[in-house]
Amino acid sequence: MLAGLAMMGPFSVDTYLPSFPAIRQEFAASPLQLQQTLSVYLMTFAVMTLFQGALSDSFGRRPVILVCLAIYTFASVGAASAQSFGQLLLFRGAQGLSGGVGWVVGRAIIRDTFAGHDAQRLMSLVTMIFGLAPALAPVIGGWLQTWFGWHSIFIFLALYGGMMLAVCGLRLPETHPPEARQPFALAPLVANYAKLGGNASLLLLCLTVALNFSGTFLYIASAPAFIYDLLGLGENDFPVLFVPNIGGIMFGAFLSGRLAGRVSAQRTVALGYAIMFGAAALNVGYNALFPPALPWSVLPVMLYAIGPALVMPSASLLALDLFPKNRGMVSALQSFAQSGATALTAGLVSPLISGSGLTLALGQAAMMLAGGACWVLYRSRAANP
Repeated sequence: MLAGLAMMGPFSVDTYLPSFPAIRQEFAASPLQLQQTLSVYLMTFAVMTLFQGALSDSFGRRPVILVCLAIYTFASVGAASAQSFGQLLLFRGAQGLSGGVGWVVGRAIIRDTFAGHDAQRLMSLVTMIFGLAPALAPVIGGWLQTWFGWHSIFIFLALYGGMMLAVCGLRLPETHPPEARQPFALAPLVANYAKLGGNASLLLLCLTVALNFSGTFLYIASAPAFIYDLLGLGENDFPVLFVPNIGGIMFGAFLSGRLAGRVSAQRTVALGYAIMFGAAALNVGYNALFPPALPWSVLPVMLYAIGPALVMPSASLLALDLFPKNRGMVSALQSFAQSGATALTAGLVSPLISGSGLTLALGQAAMMLAGGACWVLYRSRAANP
């Protein structure tokens, strides 16, 4: 169930990417406007994650998940029936307000229920199953676009949201007991976030995960340009990028689970960065010398994706353990950092650099190096508190 909830996010982002040309034609939208359908979703996603974790700390995990699933289903129906580009943006924003609940509250549920290596194994398992969504989403989206048009993609998302609402309503347990909850009030909420936001170690861990993943997400956000313009492929060819990319994520998550209890979190993160550095160097080197072509343009992207999946479970658990009484809020802050970074990647970075294979590769390398700098600073603070 937690993996299914987490998959709502990538389904919301990736399923409609093959429909960009059709949406642009129907609403006479510019490429930059189309990117905003992604950015608006991610920005509202990021802002709402700050409240979802806090609400789950106050009212319990289960009711927050159920309410957000109902909102998501309604918003997907609205997007499917949008009659103007403005309406589509509005309902994409509503999807973002609710679409992050599975990942935010799900991480808190894992930490409520398991400790230590068991928590890392379950986090890795959820990440591995969740990794199926970005591989499946563009395939499903391409089929639906070909057969029924872009409106059918949002009908599919509404059906998925409704299915998860029914399943969670019947089977999802409450893991945050009433005696452990904190009163919900705006002033204490702001004070708690100020406390968390003022903790340098927590912020560095959040940025480590966010920047690493942004290196992968850059290619997801740039997929229409990468597939249509750089590789010259069609609307049913998105799997040539997404399947290897998600294969890398799933392998990294599997490896993280296997290393749990055998290798320290610090060594696991170091291995992740070694893989990302090698993949980014290969990506820059190839694109500096050769034009985009299969399979060489995709291979380094797949290898890079292993690294963030290795780093994320260990770094996330280190962050959650900094504030055991505020795990929902810590998880929310993690998601806010990741969603904010991906929103900037989609809305600002991708439109600027997606016209060239080399600039995409350099952008990925820059994000990885920035994430690595955050991890080094965190380790320095941990060694000298």
